[in-house]
Amino acid sequence: MKLFLVAFTLVVSAATFAQSKSKATISTANYALFGEKFQPNKILSKKEMLKKYKNLKKGDTISVQYASTIKSVCKKKGCWMKMDLTNDETSFVKFKDYEFFVPLNADGNEAIVYGKAFVDVVSVDELKHYAKDGGKSKDEINKITQPEVTYSFEASGVYIKK
Repeated sequence: MKLFLVAFTLVVSAATFAQSKSKATISTANYALFGEKFQPNKILSKKEMLKKYKNLKKGDTISVQYASTIKSVCKKKGCWMKMDLTNDETSFVKFKDYEFFVPLNADGNEAIVYGKAFVDVVSVDELKHYAKDGGKSKDEINKITQPEVTYSFEASGVYIKK
């Protein structure tokens, strides 16, 4: 009987641990979809995503879903957004094949992105272009003088909380 109790306890503990390690599927009822429809599951937190980015080298790509807050959006078309990764780090999200855009006022909303994460080096000209589209002043744009290593993401689909 004691052996049975020990075995039962181990099985229950292992099952509980496995469940706590996996991410639950999220209902999309309270979200607006942009781009490709996907089932949000195995969603990484922003802290988990930052760890993934820190382990990538230029040329590496991983397929992933993660959830975070939208820090900023392109104010001209909604053709890119920056997602919070904690500690003043962000992920620069573009949309696959320029096929869809997000609302210009999506800043501050929770979002789930699905696609490919990679590390990129962005040129000075491109950084100035994004700064202009983001509504930065001429003085702020002129201060951009060095290329920047960025945590980049090509989203196939985005859910934004309503």
